[in-house]
Amino acid sequence: MTTATQSTGRSAGPATHQHTAARRDQGRGRTLAVLLRQRIRRDRWQLLIWIVGIAMLAAFSAASISNTYGDAKGRVELMQLAIANPAILMLRGLPQGTGLAAVTFFEIFTFLALLAGLMSTFLAVRHSRAEEETGRAELVASTPAARILPTVATLIHGALANVVLAVATGLGFIAAGLPVAGSFAAGAAVGGAGISFLAVGLLLSQLMMTSRGANGFASAIVVLAYLLRGIGDATGTVTGDGAHMVSAWPTWLSPIGWGEQFDPYGANDWRPLLLQLGLAVVLMAVVFALQSVRDSGAGLIAERPGRRDARAMLAGPLGLAWRLQWPTILGWTVGGLFTGLLAGALGSVVSSSIANDPSLGSIRKALGEIGAGGSGPLTQIFISAIFSIVGVLAAACATQAVIRLRQEEAGGAAEVLMSTPLSRVRWLLQFLLVGVIAIVLVLVAAALASGLAAVGAGEDAARIGDSFAAAAAQLPVALVYLGVLALVFVVLPGWTIPLGWTLLGLGAFVGIFGGLIGLPTWVHDLSPFAHSPVVVGTPDWTGGYWMLGIAVIATAAATLLIRRRDFAIG
Repeated sequence: MTTATQSTGRSAGPATHQHTAARRDQGRGRTLAVLLRQRIRRDRWQLLIWIVGIAMLAAFSAASISNTYGDAKGRVELMQLAIANPAILMLRGLPQGTGLAAVTFFEIFTFLALLAGLMSTFLAVRHSRAEEETGRAELVASTPAARILPTVATLIHGALANVVLAVATGLGFIAAGLPVAGSFAAGAAVGGAGISFLAVGLLLSQLMMTSRGANGFASAIVVLAYLLRGIGDATGTVTGDGAHMVSAWPTWLSPIGWGEQFDPYGANDWRPLLLQLGLAVVLMAVVFALQSVRDSGAGLIAERPGRRDARAMLAGPLGLAWRLQWPTILGWTVGGLFTGLLAGALGSVVSSSIANDPSLGSIRKALGEIGAGGSGPLTQIFISAIFSIVGVLAAACATQAVIRLRQEEAGGAAEVLMSTPLSRVRWLLQFLLVGVIAIVLVLVAAALASGLAAVGAGEDAARIGDSFAAAAAQLPVALVYLGVLALVFVVLPGWTIPLGWTLLGLGAFVGIFGGLIGLPTWVHDLSPFAHSPVVVGTPDWTGGYWMLGIAVIATAAATLLIRRRDFAIG
């Protein structure tokens, strides 16, 4: 009997181990499916806004190019102007022909890839470093999911999101009448860039100690990739027909630059997708290697030690609000400064090009549509148009000031502050005051840079005043976003973050580009950017006064209502 039992045990052992391994694999598969569903459910509205917004931007941009440069002659003139001005290539992309589809890809691809990169890095940090920061990752690690499966689920989730984005972007181009094969190649270029930056976000989540640090570093890398691509395009070589360019080597250091090499609507070369996916594979191998050796919650780049004693400015809520937000404010201010430099440096170049060639009058009309209208010198019109973008930066800075309020409340820090003599009204108003200061800093930095750049480019000193007038015209827009979102924070706190970015994105697109793509007037007028004061020619501040009134009323309502609601934590 003993021998038979031993024999039976020996023969049944491998089968038992195989059965156990199969059950373990099935359990891991079910756990991974649960984690994946949780991520999809958590991000369903945010991703929907990102993906639909990017796809609509692709479709509307194609329609805009068709309406503005529908004839071949106009597109040839546009590409000649772009190739002659490296700064335009820095902002736009790589010229690859004068066909309608090729010009559309030149105009919009790099911006779409930039948005895809930001979407992907935010997603990666939200489900990795932010989870460790709150302690939820450690709780999940105590389940059968362990530490690796959540990262795998985040990787799959992000990759699927970018695949859907690629398809949606391709469909957006197709809906505007562009060729099918090239449209899906363009969508793949956008999605491939997003997957590359997804891996970048996951890697930085391993390196940084906080989600704020990881998001900031990841966003900087996305912008750096955009700039490297721009430098490579601006220093590229023009080919024989004068409408195509070959990128210089800096473009090949950027996943966005790799996307340009697809050459949709031309060669339709999908091989650069291998570079984008290959970078993601290499970075993910590093991610899993680092995660296997570091402690949960730890980062490989240590935070700078704080002071032993707090500065005197932290004794009050205003100093605390500034301390929490100054790095973000600095980033938006630097963005405004560079945009102002661009406006001042390019204003005379663009205006002289249009003035010397009357056939480029369609570009003058487009600049008027982007800006607040008016008639006057071309340089002023151009500066006013570019300062619409500065207004978006200022409004984004205001939006983040209110979002920081929500983050302080959701994390429980605000409730601790309320245990001191600090009142809710004072707490709210101090954060809003920092928002106003941030708006002014962004606009002043842009105006000063624009004016000095214009004078340096040979323009009259009056351009300094024009730049400050264009900046002042954007102040009411930014204040509307600050006041209205503050009211949203008080009434619907859980919707502050998604609604804030949605209102800003839609408002900027509809208000700045709505006239170019032929949106109905009533839709265009829904955006605050459509009512920016006219500062070119005969000034008209009617829209500005209305927006200032709305901002004051919304802020007053938020101040009254915040006394009556409980804190919404979590």
